[in-house]
Amino acid sequence: MERAMYNLLMEKLRAYIHENNPELLDDLTSQCRWSTYLEDKVSKVMPTVCRLLGEDKPSYAIEELAMNELTADLKPSRYNFLSRVVKEDFPTEHESLCRRGVMRYETIKLITLCKDAFEAFSFSAENENNPLLRHTIIVKIHEHFN
Repeated sequence: MERAMYNLLMEKLRAYIHENNPELLDDLTSQCRWSTYLEDKVSKVMPTVCRLLGEDKPSYAIEELAMNELTADLKPSRYNFLSRVVKEDFPTEHESLCRRGVMRYETIKLITLCKDAFEAFSFSAENENNPLLRHTIIVKIHEHFN
């Protein structure tokens, strides 16, 4: 059961990062560290997983707790934030990027472009709805597209 849970968590973390943090995936892949990163993260939660399995906790609850721990430092997603801003505030550009199949690539570029703004506002779950942050990001994206 432990091995099955390990494999499940590896796959779920892989899918989560692919969907929410593709810039991390690209970075780790280019450095040939992708597998090591996943293995290290999942290995760190396995003692808790094994303890909970030993206590006969439901698998779905263990999986949810483990995924919350595994993804805590990956939230909120800058990629998702920027994707939303482009979709909502730059609909023409969004449509064009999607039609050309480069939305993911361009959004990852925007993460780098907006890095200083994210850091200046200490981007977090607590402030991701900050209107000043959003305005700052919109200005940077506007400059990028024009």
